[in-house]
Amino acid sequence: MVGDNIETGIYQLRDALALADQQDLDLVEISPTANPPVVKVMDYKKFLFEQKKKQKEIKAKTAKVVVKEIRLGPNIDDHDFNFKLKHASKFLQDGAKVKVDVFFKGRSIIYKDKGEYVLLKFAQELEEFGKVERMPKLEGKRMIMILTPKK
Repeated sequence: MVGDNIETGIYQLRDALALADQQDLDLVEISPTANPPVVKVMDYKKFLFEQKKKQKEIKAKTAKVVVKEIRLGPNIDDHDFNFKLKHASKFLQDGAKVKVDVFFKGRSIIYKDKGEYVLLKFAQELEEFGKVERMPKLEGKRMIMILTPKK
């Protein structure tokens, strides 16, 4: 080994390889484009393991968005409406998004305004638990509205 390069940390390739071999570690190239290339003596398998572990932790911490769906009809009864409302409030309190849709069967499509009224009433009843992310919008035979929980 070169004695005067120990203080500066600069070694020739064969010296660096010998040093890594002496410590039973790997010589890993960090920055190949630098002049001279930057290398580090480390346990490469342990380094990869630590990276995978960090990635798993990050993935576990990300919030998974759950979307619950509730289907209503344009001529829904008060009892049915309240029953669906209870379920939606529970979903919002648990932190899930709620997708509420009014399905128009057959000729009931002519009552689009009734469907929109039902959805807006639904949103108004759930005002304390969540807020409207997407206002009612007609898509084919369905009118869809999305509610998100309040933090």
